[in-house]
Amino acid sequence: MTVNRRTLLETLSLSVLAAGTALTSSAAFALSSSEQAPETASTHEGRTAHDLLVLLFPGFETIDAMGPVEMLGNLEGLTIRFASVEGGIVKSAQGVPVLTEAWSDARKAGHVDWLLVPGAAPAYLNLPDAFFSMVKDAAEGASEVMTVCTGSVLLARTGLLDGKAATSNKNAIGMALSRFPKVRWVGRARWVEDGKFTTSSGLTAGTDMALGFVAKRFGVEEARRIAVFTEYRWNEDPTDDPFAKD
Repeated sequence: MTVNRRTLLETLSLSVLAAGTALTSSAAFALSSSEQAPETASTHEGRTAHDLLVLLFPGFETIDAMGPVEMLGNLEGLTIRFASVEGGIVKSAQGVPVLTEAWSDARKAGHVDWLLVPGAAPAYLNLPDAFFSMVKDAAEGASEVMTVCTGSVLLARTGLLDGKAATSNKNAIGMALSRFPKVRWVGRARWVEDGKFTTSSGLTAGTDMALGFVAKRFGVEEARRIAVFTEYRWNEDPTDDPFAKD
């Protein structure tokens, strides 16, 4: 049986309480709050489980992928998979190794509910044509597509963002405007939604975006529950961008 981290922590907390360990008033409140939390995505009537496919490449920014994965991974019933062009171990810019399945195998699994494309520093964005073919194929077939940081620049190269509103890392907006003028780039935004595409600005903005994604589809209380559980201070306003450059 698979036990997710939230269930494990709650079970441990209850075990400690049963053993008679003294709890501070704040810890007791946290425990009580978790017990009274609203229904999660998988248990709410009419909701079904989803799958998330994360496309990786050498030099991807760790937090671009793992920030959203952490938040979305707290939705019960979500299956998370990582894929790359050839499969195998793919290392982030920070040297974090992630085991991926080859795209040729991943596509055989059929429909993808949610797709996530992280970004990277410019030095890592010169990727082979096979990568962009993978991104285009996956994005065309996915119900929802999310990008973080310069992941939107990678997606823009496929042409799928033409005519769409999107954002990116503030240091990349100028480059994005010049290379992909058909995209309606938004310079001041934490994240931007346009149809099935949700793009975020740099790095930690992807974590805010992921919670915004949860809020829109499963309710703001579910997003807040995840934020509290992960001890994250969520910026709930996609237009509130403290890092924007005027």
